[in-house]
Amino acid sequence: MASGILVVDKPEGWTSHDVVAKVRRLFGERRVGHSGTLDPMATGVLPVFLGRATRAVSFAVDSEKEYIAGLQLGVITDTQDTTGTILETRPVSVGRKELEALLPQFRGEQMQRPPMYSAIKQNGKKLYELARAGQEVERAPRPVTFYTLELLEGEGQSQWGPVFTLRVRCSKGTYVRTLCHDIGQALGCGGAMCALRRTHAAGFGLEQAVTMETLMEAEDRAAFLLPVDTCFQQYPALTASRQEERKIHNGMAYPCQAEEKRYRVYGPEGGFLMLGEVHQGRMETVKSFFEV
Repeated sequence: MASGILVVDKPEGWTSHDVVAKVRRLFGERRVGHSGTLDPMATGVLPVFLGRATRAVSFAVDSEKEYIAGLQLGVITDTQDTTGTILETRPVSVGRKELEALLPQFRGEQMQRPPMYSAIKQNGKKLYELARAGQEVERAPRPVTFYTLELLEGEGQSQWGPVFTLRVRCSKGTYVRTLCHDIGQALGCGGAMCALRRTHAAGFGLEQAVTMETLMEAEDRAAFLLPVDTCFQQYPALTASRQEERKIHNGMAYPCQAEEKRYRVYGPEGGFLMLGEVHQGRMETVKSFFEV
């Protein structure tokens, strides 16, 4: 059975679930998951995990992400992007200078109110289900962080007003379309997201991504799979002895004099065994990845 990480360049119009379903059929692997939903209008990096590698999904979901986003000023929609129903249009009297002056207010730690059109559950119901039924409920703001928020070169124009391009590097749980909406509100002219491309997620970039078209046409699809330990390159590597390897296979901790932090732990033959953590002089399993 297939096992590893497939970095997909998600096409516009596909849901993340569409990609997972197609990958499941192409590889004949039932265990498939992804590390962070992209809206159908969005494109870009979608790491997909197959087989034993699905055990890494929870770590990848927590990672920082980076996007290139289109900000359309002068329009407000129910979904906070330009695929939604227009609620209001407003004249735009601000430009690049005013937008650049405003952006510092949105950098760093923020409290962001999730949009109604999102998959967050409230009382067992997804918010977008309630929104489609014409309901709006209170959503508690959630802490998010914008590590990078900058205005890129180039400016467009549409029927509603100017269009700007933002580069956004942010924490998990962040809605870029809500950022666009909030920037529009702060400028007084309204705003919505008109394009979104994810350039980095879970430590992977567009340079590692494969299109669905290429994947479907490939004879050797397994060649696109990356080893699961590529998801943990930020941690140093340690090699376990044969005796320690046996303990890892049995879920047991073992003495280890390394510095107290997390490690990629490999067997004597080089196989990736686990993500481990040294605590009080003992190596403990955080998550195992050896084939059972």
